[in-house]
Amino acid sequence: MNRPGGYERVSLAGMLFQAVRPHLSPRRIKAMLLRRPAVARVLVVLALLLFWEVSARWWVDPIFLSPPSKVFAALDTVFETRGVPAALRITFWELAVAFSMSVVIGLVVGLAVGLSKFSHRSFMPIILLLYGTPQVTILPLFILYFGIGPASKIAFGVSHGIFPIIVTTVAGVQNIKPILMTAARSMGASHWQLFRWVIFPHMIPSFFAGMRLGMTGVLLGVLLAELYVSTAGIGYFTTMFTQNFDPTKLLGLITILAAMAIILNEIVRRAEVHFGRWRTD
Repeated sequence: MNRPGGYERVSLAGMLFQAVRPHLSPRRIKAMLLRRPAVARVLVVLALLLFWEVSARWWVDPIFLSPPSKVFAALDTVFETRGVPAALRITFWELAVAFSMSVVIGLVVGLAVGLSKFSHRSFMPIILLLYGTPQVTILPLFILYFGIGPASKIAFGVSHGIFPIIVTTVAGVQNIKPILMTAARSMGASHWQLFRWVIFPHMIPSFFAGMRLGMTGVLLGVLLAELYVSTAGIGYFTTMFTQNFDPTKLLGLITILAAMAIILNEIVRRAEVHFGRWRTD
């Protein structure tokens, strides 16, 4: 009595497998991932989270590492910790100020060095030398000059953020065809018109790449300064959670920082798309 139904179920399962099998071939999966890089990115993130979850639950002592499920569930307790919301506001304000100053200073210096052959030959080696210097070694000098308040964190963040912007701005300016500059000058373009319609559009890719690198550098510099000496800010609570052996809150705080970095990176990316839309028109 049950055999015909059993055969029917088996044949139906076989038909479904045969129908789906061509779509699950390695070649089709590879083609799908190449067409949709966002899917590959999500799969990598999920794989890393899965590895983290398994490692934290079975391989690593929980006093040193918490699983992501526990970290995400405890994010509300991080915000409820006394002083953390104010610390987030302080750190975000320091990041915003330091990044803005880095962009302005880096753009001005990069244009000054890139547009002049004499300045490029004279000052570019010095800029590269300073860029390659481990700045964490001079952090005590920033504390000595600017104190232990927000000024030292902002200054140290700027010192990390300006050099990538300077270098990429110089590279973008150097790639402009000289005939475009000559043609614009011959038609009576002012300095502002030359920058607005010739220089800036052609340096957009390298400039915004420098902004992304500079944003990462600013974040690193501000957090390093807060870890070194701070009575507020994210660095202070990072040190406190580490000393208290509270990996759940520590990783939750790091997750918030990662979200902050993603938001800033998305803002820069949207600005790049906005100013570079003429390249796809």
